[in-house]
Amino acid sequence: DELIKVMKPWYDNYCFAEEEYGKTTMYNSVMVLNFLDKYIRNNYDIPKNMVESNVRIDYDKVRMLIRHDKEFAHDASIIQQLVTQGFVTGKLVENFPAERINDPDNFLSLLFYFGMVTIDGTYKGETKFIIPNEVVRDQMYTYLLDTYKENDLVYDRYSKGKLESKLAYDGQFKPYFEYIADCLKKYSSQRDKQKGEAFVHGFTLAMTSQNKFYRPISELDNDGGYADIFLSPLCDIYKDMVDSYIIELKYCKSQTTDEQVKKLFEEATAQISRYADSDMVREAVKTTKLHKLVVIYRGAEMVACEEI
Repeated sequence: DELIKVMKPWYDNYCFAEEEYGKTTMYNSVMVLNFLDKYIRNNYDIPKNMVESNVRIDYDKVRMLIRHDKEFAHDASIIQQLVTQGFVTGKLVENFPAERINDPDNFLSLLFYFGMVTIDGTYKGETKFIIPNEVVRDQMYTYLLDTYKENDLVYDRYSKGKLESKLAYDGQFKPYFEYIADCLKKYSSQRDKQKGEAFVHGFTLAMTSQNKFYRPISELDNDGGYADIFLSPLCDIYKDMVDSYIIELKYCKSQTTDEQVKKLFEEATAQISRYADSDMVREAVKTTKLHKLVVIYRGAEMVACEEI
């Protein structure tokens, strides 16, 4: 039962037909067998890396098919919508010519056939697709980051690793989120900035997903409502972790006044207190200290990063 609880969010939740939605979901058997092999070889301890290298190879194959320029076109827009909204809708196409991969339904169908989205019922008369699990979510975030890297986003992995460690063990959150803000401001194109909140949210999720100590959750439904980002600590892997975080991420346009930003901060403070009291969060934080953060962007600039 303990292993099922660990594996489920990473390898489960596949559904391949609308009429089967709501019934038993399927695990990715290859991922499960790889995990169990590493678990046994690791003297029955949970492996630190939940994403197999051969999965990343499959991702590279997909990426070669779908990248055609350095701008966000339909492909990245769909992925960004999946990341920020939690789902997309469209029509499942059985076959299509390679030269028409940029058609949104064709691209979405390609993601489905590669196992990067799965069916989650219907929404307003169309098939609803979601990211099935954390392994695939990791690939989606990597895809978004790679798009920025093609536009010269390069970071010092050593320094970034130190910031991540201090976030997890020393409660030092400001340097980490200031680093993300610096990257966002430096490498966002004019086209990115026009997307506003979706870009800021997607970029922040993509960056936090690279933090080995946490699993970022962005579609957290609970009694209090919807939380932007919950950094769920991977305590099964890093048993001595000290800190976990729930972040209310707010965005406003660049012309927003200081007084309006202050009001936004007050609203966020009230919201995040409700999120933190949910049973799901209390269970997930385990022995760590939960920090409640409000992060506000005015345009591409972070103007607040405070603990409540």
